[in-house]
Amino acid sequence: MDLEETLLPGVGVRYELRTRAGQVIGIVLGREGSAEIAVYDRRDPDRASTVLRLDPEEVDAVADLLGAPRLTQRFADLSREVPGLRSGRFPVEGDSPFAGRPLGETRARTLTGCSVVAIVRGADVVPSPGPGDLLEAGDVLVAIGSDAGLEQLQRRLRPTG
Repeated sequence: MDLEETLLPGVGVRYELRTRAGQVIGIVLGREGSAEIAVYDRRDPDRASTVLRLDPEEVDAVADLLGAPRLTQRFADLSREVPGLRSGRFPVEGDSPFAGRPLGETRARTLTGCSVVAIVRGADVVPSPGPGDLLEAGDVLVAIGSDAGLEQLQRRLRPTG
């Protein structure tokens, strides 16, 4: 799969994706939140065989379908396949001691044995976050670990007041 990104000044960003099957898809994300998705004709790469125009609300709905819930479902499926492994979603509240701080400061893996496998930020997902990734109020951490470890992580992320 190839993915190419092109900045379109005053318009937004254009992504071109070539699937493993050779299909070319163009996606223009407008600055105001809209999107145009074009599927190009295999015989004539300059001609779109289909163009979908989505308003910002529709873009959010599609992003939700393809983003965080799907990622979380994959980990839920994995946790059913591996005995003792569970997945969980943990919100970072505004008054959490870790809001505005790097993920590494949670010491999630060291203290709870859990691995944070993604940070969900609105419609965006940060897969495989590193210890330097900053946590923001409203983020949701997706983690895998034991039941006990996930409970410890949840307590750790709670406000200390």
